[in-house]
Amino acid sequence: MSTLLVVGGSGFIGRDVCRFAVRDGHEVRSLSRSGRPAVDGDWADAVAWTSADVFRPNAWRGRLAGVDAVVHSVGTLTETPAAGATFERVNGDAAIIAALEAERAGVGAFVFLSASAQPPGVRNAYLDAKRRAEDAIADLDLDAVVLRPGPVYGAGQPHLPSVLDRILRFAASAPPIASRLGEARPLSVDTVARAAYRAALDPPARLLDVGDIRDLAG
Repeated sequence: MSTLLVVGGSGFIGRDVCRFAVRDGHEVRSLSRSGRPAVDGDWADAVAWTSADVFRPNAWRGRLAGVDAVVHSVGTLTETPAAGATFERVNGDAAIIAALEAERAGVGAFVFLSASAQPPGVRNAYLDAKRRAEDAIADLDLDAVVLRPGPVYGAGQPHLPSVLDRILRFAASAPPIASRLGEARPLSVDTVARAAYRAALDPPARLLDVGDIRDLAG
């Protein structure tokens, strides 16, 4: 069995990564600002939840001891600059810091949840930050895997209005619509989390697009 650290493990995608890994008998650790999320279930009891700021690695780098793979699922579609939550910082710098710490600790694999395209109405810095992080982790001494999903829908989606979440769900369930969307094809949170988890255990390639993610999730 492997030991996984999920950065952003209490979040929308991260908690499903944790759930899948626990289900299969792996040791799972989570790092997030909020610590354990408000969820029930035996799987949540099995996760070692850590509340810490990713930008203060002195507070959490000890959690990397013995870790085989890191899944980084931190990201945002909105900014609050007054609180330091900008696209450059949350979508870019956070991943780079986590990857550098993983390399330093001798972690074998690092999975980064990026994005396939710029969301409508969101400034260019959203995707620029993710691409910058992709470039930075590619040169590190570990197996870096980048997942580029399209819009992600599912219960508890914190970044999208419920009506938009339902539209994405419908588009994904209608093959004629979904196939025409290409890399903007919506994916369920279950699909993305399952692919991220499997990529951490057995890195299949350095870059996974929407089709690759669907294939890996099965």
